[in-house]
Amino acid sequence: NPQSPVILRNWCARDGSLTMSMNLVEKLVARAIVRNGGSTSSSIGRKVSAGEFVAVRPSHVLTHDNTAPVISKFNTIGAKNVKDPKQPVFVLDHNVQDKSEKNLAKYRSIQEFASQHGIDFYPAGRGIGHQVMVEEGYAFPGSFVVGSDSHSNMYGGIGCLGTPVVRTDAAAIWATEQTWWQVPPVALVRLEGKLRQGVTGKDVIITLCGLFNTDQVLNHAVEFVGEGVLSLSIDERLTIANMTTEWGALAGVFPIDKVTEEWLRSREKKLKGEHARINAKSIDDLFSDLPVADEGAKYAKEMVLDLAKVEPHVSGPNHVKVMKSVSEIEKENVKVHKAYLVSCVNSRAEDIAQAADIVKDKTVAKGVEFYVAAASSEVQSETEAAGDWQTLLEAGAIPLPPGCGPCIGLGKGLLEDGEVGISATNRNFKGRMGSRNAEAYLASPAVVAASALKGFICMPEHMVSECTPDKEGEDAGKMIEKKEEIVEGAESGAMADLPSLVDGFSTKLDASIVFCDEDNINTDGIYAGKYTYQDGMTPEQMGEVAMDNYDPGFNQEYKNGDILVAGFNFGTGSSREQAATCLKEKGIPLVIAGSFSATYVRNAFNNGYLCLECPGFVQKMREMRLGDGKLTSRPEVNASIDFARWVLVAEISGEVFTFEIAPVGQAAQELVVSGGLEAWVKSQM
Repeated sequence: NPQSPVILRNWCARDGSLTMSMNLVEKLVARAIVRNGGSTSSSIGRKVSAGEFVAVRPSHVLTHDNTAPVISKFNTIGAKNVKDPKQPVFVLDHNVQDKSEKNLAKYRSIQEFASQHGIDFYPAGRGIGHQVMVEEGYAFPGSFVVGSDSHSNMYGGIGCLGTPVVRTDAAAIWATEQTWWQVPPVALVRLEGKLRQGVTGKDVIITLCGLFNTDQVLNHAVEFVGEGVLSLSIDERLTIANMTTEWGALAGVFPIDKVTEEWLRSREKKLKGEHARINAKSIDDLFSDLPVADEGAKYAKEMVLDLAKVEPHVSGPNHVKVMKSVSEIEKENVKVHKAYLVSCVNSRAEDIAQAADIVKDKTVAKGVEFYVAAASSEVQSETEAAGDWQTLLEAGAIPLPPGCGPCIGLGKGLLEDGEVGISATNRNFKGRMGSRNAEAYLASPAVVAASALKGFICMPEHMVSECTPDKEGEDAGKMIEKKEEIVEGAESGAMADLPSLVDGFSTKLDASIVFCDEDNINTDGIYAGKYTYQDGMTPEQMGEVAMDNYDPGFNQEYKNGDILVAGFNFGTGSSREQAATCLKEKGIPLVIAGSFSATYVRNAFNNGYLCLECPGFVQKMREMRLGDGKLTSRPEVNASIDFARWVLVAEISGEVFTFEIAPVGQAAQELVVSGGLEAWVKSQM
């Protein structure tokens, strides 16, 4: 629980004194902390630890098509100038297939704003923002970089602490250079052994999501270590880090090692000349003061994965944390209608080369549409020079421009009713890539390409013997039991002082409830992707479509003013702000869940919307089977919330129960009272 009053510390004695060691994530946060006068330092300035709230200055902040609403927020808070024009980066990538005058006008307005303020701008067609951030050195090893997009975790593949922020945060960063962050607990993932031929980084992260699928890393940062790391290419590391988002993590960071250095040196030569960020000096400076975890640094959790035991897997349908080995699902003869080699997770040169190797001199199966899009224009040029791009087209693949496209449910090639898709993307939530009556599976580029040829989900022919495990069913991963150290004097939850209420914050709320008895309700379900980039939707329209992708029958059960109660990990998925604001506009006063995605909570508080963790209440509802086996129900439960005591009293079937609520601190209370971060920043300016 990120709001737990129990404070965990990692202490190690050196030279007879008691000091606090730090892991790599904490080291990278410490470098970004705002010092007196608003400066930061490339070297460690002070110690930080999990649970601490810190003011940080990210090296860069990415926005994409959502730059337009961020500009609106920037103007609303009364800011006149971007404080550091070299900090923001604009990359247009999500809706690049839309050539309507409305979308082109939006793109022009973003470019004009960039030109006016001297901000680096990359137009539609240059590539997906996360790939551009890596290629152009904005995401640089050893730095702290944020993006208004949930897959900012990807930067961890090169040893950069990348994490998502939301639109309101981005506007505040433009105005002030700073934002707030709560240092997350850090989970250690030790990679042992080496992947066999044909097994990929995508198989690694699908396996991790499937093996450790009960929120083990929810709202954690993940550090990857071990001998197996050295055998992974930068492309594979980027893929794994990218999908730590779907695993539930706020960041996924690899060490900065000789593989990283070789990539940087190669990149420097390829860029030719003195690049502003990737150059001999910047690389030498990095390795002269390399951030590494302290010896003896401890972690909240530890997991081990033997890479040699990983085999190709798919996840799904429609759930990332449900996996099957390809050898197993091939026996089911799951027919596919569309195949996709697109997105920021798996459309780099290595990925395209793998797919080209599979389809060379072959043809896509009749009745299958195979869509391909490079992660960037640079990647496409590289694969064209290697002949891989042409190989895919000759096999019958349908090219799309570099960009997000069908991964986010925009443009050509979306799944239709009753269709099955196999995709090298990072999300397969119901309705995300088209119809909510379709099914989507995730897999590696090689498996996607092979499935496109055969017309059903299958293993590439030449990989069958190489990728089949020696011992069927042998576990590849395990949890390491750890004892957490509690700082002497730290209070337990029962003993902790409850935060007092700020002026204007409610003291009590009585309401009926609407119950969505599902875990991992994602932002695509709360607010569908097809609405996300329709910037002209009114608040009323947003409220009307809230939850309809999760359950088209939601509105039949919901009554205005109901509290929404859901399961665990509510709000997982993308960082789209509307997934919080649409519920607010619908008239739902607050959401109660067993747990939340930290990014969702950040979105909610930044928009003045309240989220409360009350796992005991959710578990009691389930024990009494009040969900009635439906996606949405409205049980006869009256809930009364006492904010001064931070308890929920519920009358269920004539019996009264009292449940503890995780307290909300005063900083978050102030955001709720102010109506959100925009209003709060404006009041401070």
